[in-house]
Amino acid sequence: MLNFTAYTVDQIKDAFGILSGQRYEFIIEVEVEEDDELYTENGIYIRALYLVDEEKTRLLKYELFEKATDRYIELELEDDELQAVENFCKEHVQDGAVN
Repeated sequence: MLNFTAYTVDQIKDAFGILSGQRYEFIIEVEVEEDDELYTENGIYIRALYLVDEEKTRLLKYELFEKATDRYIELELEDDELQAVENFCKEHVQDGAVN
């Protein structure tokens, strides 16, 4: 189970205006239990790209990194963890909205 401890969210600017909707980059720090395969002593964070396009929203991509070293972790989240990340992004996307 993932425990979200801190996050930042920024709207990604489309300099050329060719993409539909708004994209947001989340950096989400998480704690995991020691017996979880995602566990590292240095901690982990998730870099997630989230799309808001009119009435539909979705997680486009995510990557896992070791917090202290920024080393990419080549593992995938389980379905329930992935759903938790998507729900988290949906709940917090307005924190990165630029008017």
